Amino acid sequence: MKGVLVDTCIWSLALRRKTFENESVSIELTTLICSEQAKIIGPIRQEILSGYSNFEQYEKLRDKLTYFPNEEIKDVDFICAAEFSNSCRKKGIQGSHIDYLICAVAHRTNMKIYTNDKDFNFYSKHLPIELHLKS
Repeated sequence: MKGVLVDTCIWSLALRRKTFENESVSIELTTLICSEQAKIIGPIRQEILSGYSNFEQYEKLRDKLTYFPNEEIKDVDFICAAEFSNSCRKKGIQGSHIDYLICAVAHRTNMKIYTNDKDFNFYSKHLPIELHLKS
């Protein structure tokens, strides 16, 4: 495994005020960061940063996220994402373009996906992806 592609929902939970669920996600994300396994792609970075209308908070988070370079998205990933979308839709599974792009990049790079988005449980039954489970 090259790393773990961390979905927007995980970053968001880890950055929010502390609750029991958020704390367990934060601990797992911290473990991935410390072991240099946490990975990000541009669309996830954009989603994370789009949630901050306060410019000071936005700048602070933007600067912290520079620690994580974007994993490259290649042309084949967009084609694979479309194939994944078509394949799942034939089975009655709907998903977002970004979700399928995450699946495609994870598949090509042999990374697991860390998410709590239940849609990925459906995708993983029909696509060649693997989900990261908390330790």
